[in-house]
Order: sequence, then structure tokens, then C-alpha cells
Amino acid sequence: MKMGLFNDRKGPAMLSPSAGKKLLNNRLIFSLLVLMVVVVQNIITTPNFFEITMTNGLLSGYIPNILDEASELIIVTMGMTLVIAASGGVDLSVGPIMAIAASFCGLLLNGSEYRTDVYHSPYFLAILFGLVGAALCGAFNGFLVSRLKIQPMIATLILFTAGRSIAKQITHGQTIYIMNPTYKWLGVQIPGIPIRTTILVSIAIVILVVLLVKLTSLGLYIQSVGINGSAARLVGLNSRVIKFMAFVICGILAGVAGLVSSSSVGSVNSGELGLSIEMDAILAVALGGNNLGGGKFSIAGSVIGAYTIQAITTTLYAMNVRADQLNVFKAIIIIVIIVASSEVFKEKVNRLFRHITKKNVPVGGLSDERQ
Repeated sequence: MKMGLFNDRKGPAMLSPSAGKKLLNNRLIFSLLVLMVVVVQNIITTPNFFEITMTNGLLSGYIPNILDEASELIIVTMGMTLVIAASGGVDLSVGPIMAIAASFCGLLLNGSEYRTDVYHSPYFLAILFGLVGAALCGAFNGFLVSRLKIQPMIATLILFTAGRSIAKQITHGQTIYIMNPTYKWLGVQIPGIPIRTTILVSIAIVILVVLLVKLTSLGLYIQSVGINGSAARLVGLNSRVIKFMAFVICGILAGVAGLVSSSSVGSVNSGELGLSIEMDAILAVALGGNNLGGGKFSIAGSVIGAYTIQAITTTLYAMNVRADQLNVFKAIIIIVIIVASSEVFKEKVNRLFRHITKKNVPVGGLSDERQ
């Protein structure tokens, strides 16, 4: 009697050590595993996890809520992924840049009034003005990193420290309330569409970034500069320009996230907008299997990492975990990621795997002779 998992001539079929090594080194395996664990946990504790209903003309439920609440993080994570890949460092200023972009937009729309439903400037002009302000912040960071050779974490620490104060100066220290209903189109709903606009915007941003790095040479250039900037220069790449562009793109995407976040609540609070989102973005990039030292990156991995973090956050809130306790659980996740990504840990796992495969243990159970 022949069985699919066994070979009469060579004995029991074995899982190839090289295949196992490739599986362990796959960048998406760990992030997918964590996401699966979170989903399974939700299925067990929340029977209606997959239930989707229509409420006030919008799709609602656990899954739509996770997609909605993760939208801003996904937009910021796209920019953070490119910055880390190109520079081997992180951008700590994405949260303050969100506040600056929203403050510029709110200033043009409301003028000198802190609460009004009448636009003082065209809506799209205000949106453009906010994005230009965010791009200038990204250009400032990119100049410090690419031209002055300042380490990215230190360079972006400037705006991380001063950015919210700049945003408060723009709004004169007040919370701006934009009462015009059209302002919520970007962050809540466009009339007639049952899906929250935040979800649509995040999907559009992901598609644009994928097209940018796949259909142009930018993705390859970023990887080349991130892996070895000196070698990239020898083959004719201007590593300074590549790093500068990565920070500018990151700034623009942070601005988009700021406008979306502001639109979703209908106000601009520079002290709270995007608070601590840079930590979640860095964690999402790491959880997505990307190398925090620069080089190769995975957009899909970053998206999975962002959704995983938001799923964890939503799950913890559903379990009545207080907001001030969330960082403890996130810290545990970071420790697991650091250990799992360690070369020493990977080598020990590979050794254990090779040791198990050398024992000639059948994958599918007992061999024909023993049965």
C-alpha cells in the first residue's frame, strides 16, 4: 500500500532543511502568524466578530471598525517603511507633522475664527496648503539626513520636539472646530458611499505607493541605497537624493494622515492629533518583517503589521484593558519581535530544525512497515 507522504525506495518523505530555512526566513511568516493568533482569539471570545451590519448608512462591525481605525496608521506606515528602507533610521516626527498639516488646513478654512461652518478659503486649496506644509517638514528632515549626515532619529527628533508647538502657534493655541459638513467627507463618509472614506483613502495610498515602487525605479533605488549607500554611489545612484525623496514622501503621507484624522473628528487639536503614532508605525514596519537597518522592504508586510497592531488594540479594548495599559502589551510584542528577528535566535531555530530532520521522523506519521 502506497501513501502520498512516503516513498518506497527512499523511505519516509522528509521536509527539506532548505525549505524549512526558507520558511523561517520568510519576512511575512511572523506577521501573518501574529495576525492569525489575534483573529483566532477574537473568534473565540467574540462570536459576532465577522458580523457586518449597516448603521446610519455605513458598514459597521468589528472588521470595518478595525479597517477604519487602522487607516491613519497604514498611511503613516507606508512613509515610515520607505524612510527605514532608505536610511536605516526612523522618522520620529510623523505625529507632529500630522498636526502641522491639519493646522495649516484649519487655518485657511476657518480664518481667524475657532468655530465656524463657513469656509474662508476653497476647500481643496486648504488641503493642498496642508500637504505642502507637511512636504516642507519632510524636506527639512531629508536635508538634515541626506546633506548634513545627521542620524535620522536625531534629525527627526527636532520636529518631534518642536512640531506640536509649531502647530499650536499656527492655531494660536486653540482647538479649531470646522463645522462645515463637507469637511468630514475625507474622514467619515462621502454621501451615498457606505464605506468610511478613511478606508478608501488608506487603500488608495497603499496602491499609489505600490505603483510608485514597482512601476518606477524608486523601489530598487531605495533598496540599493539602504543596503549599501557607498556601493550605490559607485554605480551612479545619488544616495542623497534618494534619502531626501523618502523623507519628503513620508512627510506628505503623514500630512494626508493628519488631514484624514482631523476630518474624522471635525476639528484640529494639535496637542492630540497623531499622538504616539510614530511608535505604532515603527512597530508595524518591524512586525511586517522589514529590516530596520535598511535595505529590502515589504509593503504587504507593513500593511499586515499595521492591521495586526490595530486588531490587537481593538481586542484589548474589548477585553476592558485601559488605554494606559496598552503600551505594556505593545512592549511585550516588541520584545518578541526583537528576539524573533535576532540572527542568533534564527540560527538556533535552524539548528533545532536540522537536528529534528536528521532523526528521520516521518512527517505524516508511522511508515507503511510499522502500520
